[in-house]
Amino acid sequence: MRKFILLLALFFLTVSHSQVFDPVKWSTSVEKISDTEYKLISKANIESGWHLYSQDVPEGGPIATTFTFNDAGGAFKAIGNTIEEEGHTVNDPIFEMEIKFFEDKAAFEQKIKVLGDKKTVNATVEFMVCDDTRCLPPKEVDLVFNLPAITKPEPKDVKEKTVVNETPSITEANEDTHAPKPKLKEEKEETVTEKTEKASSKSGSKKGLWTIFFIAFLSGFAALLTPCVFPMIPMTVSFFTKQSKNKAAGIRNAIIYGISIMVIYVLLGVIVSLIFGPDALNALSTNVWFNIAFFLLLIIFAVSFLGAFEIMLPNSWANKVDSQADRGGLVGIFFMALALAIVSFSCTGPIVGTLLVEAAAGGSQIGPIVGMLGFSLAIALPFALFAAFPGWLNSLPKSGGWLNTVKVVLGFLELALAFKFLSNADLVLQLHWLEREVFIAIWIAIFGGLALYLFGKIQLPHDSPLTHISVGRLCLGLLTLSFTIYMIPGLWGAPLNLISAFPPPQHYSESPYGVGFAKTNSGTASADNHIDIPEGAHLMPPHNILAFNDYDKGLAYAKKVGKPVMIDFTGHACVNCRKMEQNVWVKPKVLDILKKDVVLISLYVDDKRKLEASEVIDSKLRPGKKLKYIGQKWSELQTIKYKTNSQPFYVLMDHNEGNLIDPVAYTPDVDEYYKWLEKGISNFK
Repeated sequence: MRKFILLLALFFLTVSHSQVFDPVKWSTSVEKISDTEYKLISKANIESGWHLYSQDVPEGGPIATTFTFNDAGGAFKAIGNTIEEEGHTVNDPIFEMEIKFFEDKAAFEQKIKVLGDKKTVNATVEFMVCDDTRCLPPKEVDLVFNLPAITKPEPKDVKEKTVVNETPSITEANEDTHAPKPKLKEEKEETVTEKTEKASSKSGSKKGLWTIFFIAFLSGFAALLTPCVFPMIPMTVSFFTKQSKNKAAGIRNAIIYGISIMVIYVLLGVIVSLIFGPDALNALSTNVWFNIAFFLLLIIFAVSFLGAFEIMLPNSWANKVDSQADRGGLVGIFFMALALAIVSFSCTGPIVGTLLVEAAAGGSQIGPIVGMLGFSLAIALPFALFAAFPGWLNSLPKSGGWLNTVKVVLGFLELALAFKFLSNADLVLQLHWLEREVFIAIWIAIFGGLALYLFGKIQLPHDSPLTHISVGRLCLGLLTLSFTIYMIPGLWGAPLNLISAFPPPQHYSESPYGVGFAKTNSGTASADNHIDIPEGAHLMPPHNILAFNDYDKGLAYAKKVGKPVMIDFTGHACVNCRKMEQNVWVKPKVLDILKKDVVLISLYVDDKRKLEASEVIDSKLRPGKKLKYIGQKWSELQTIKYKTNSQPFYVLMDHNEGNLIDPVAYTPDVDEYYKWLEKGISNFK
């Protein structure tokens, strides 16, 4: 009996170890989406204790689940990737890595578009399963999907659907017109995207307006320290305090005077906004002729500040305004403020002009108004404060040569800013006349000259004899010299993050991959790091992010490598785009994603290179106009598909051109941008 039990135990043990396991059973079904589109569903029923692995498994792990759809006959076309359920992600005790798997059951979905009279679709799934202690060899199973009878839509229905319900897809646009068009979106998804974009735009606009206000406010204080305005403070305040019957009246009149100054400058901002309008203001930052005009205007302002000549309004204007100021009352005070604006124009005009240029180039219609509000507030505030506290006048420094020094310093700053606008024009035209090294060299020369001036080594026509250097001037000179030295490594490829928004991007350079880099003839990116560059791609220096500038080539490559697409709507002259690239993209965790997990497609909306004759088409946004330039094509794509025309603008999408997550605009917070990338990539997987 004991021998029988032992033999029986050995028998069951042998049977259990020699058992052929088949823990996964597959079934298929089909859901009809439209007359030509279907959803193929593959379901796996998994025995208890076994795990079926995801389609995305780290290298060195188990075999990933892989679907192969046999479309060799061209009877159907797969749309996007095969989508899987959320599953479970754990640290696998066998492979000692984080792996996603399914247990009990799993469903996989693949969308297809039928191109003929196909009745069945054949596919193969390769997969691997494991339990807590063992894994089975990879296995292939054939899958068959039986499609419902296909009914071809009537032409009338197609026409109505195209006109009323659909937005043409980018793929269709490439076939018919060679220009990208938007893909059909569900109404709910589009609404969410539009709301998110509006919120992002509103937030970015709000931040931009505050920036304009504070810069203008500081510029107003700089204008106060010029020879045309500073001496007017004690003179004007003394006039109000002496001519008024009592102190309260003097304070009231000075406040009205300050408010009048603000009204005059704000009206100037309103006029600029009304003349240009929102569309023109949005185009300023990338318009070649506007940028060249601004460059010439700022050069004139700079030369004026440096003492070559003075920009003055006609004397007859000042005389007429002075005569009106004698009328007294509120009207007289207003004309006194107008007289100040006219008389001080030789000093304030260049600053006001620069502020209006910068505010207008920001693309906001109320930008010039906000700028003039900040500028005039800084000008008006001292008059009200010194009128309320006349004793403070004794603490003001005496007028003298230092006022001209302030004017000259502003002239150097105007000169440096002028080349930013010339650089914008050069970038848009892709002339490569003012590449990064040349721009930085010019700035080094300008700020080096300013440092020499502050140290007294350079004298200009209106300067007073300099017997000694004040502590303040010495400190400013040392700061300027330090800034000049800081820029020097930029000639050899240093990123210069402090001024990242001003020079051309690092790829717009004589040595885009850094000094001493040699690109090999085999098409690799580096002699030390052999990265194969696919057709139509390039490496964005200095961190060698693989990027495409062509939508179709980038999308095709993304499908080939199985990665999501990140569309970067950008511009050669887009300041915030450069800030994102040089302050956010360079952070290790963000850079790692951009280099490994996505296919980057950078579309420059201000690319002025002409389209091929066969690609020139009619604009859908501007009837009667043609899309002649590459940038126009990308700009129209962004406007039609995403209902926005501002840059930067980032989109994460799948191979079916559907959004993985709501797009974002300028996002300087590194953690916020990283979370956006992570969530979008997670949705793709």
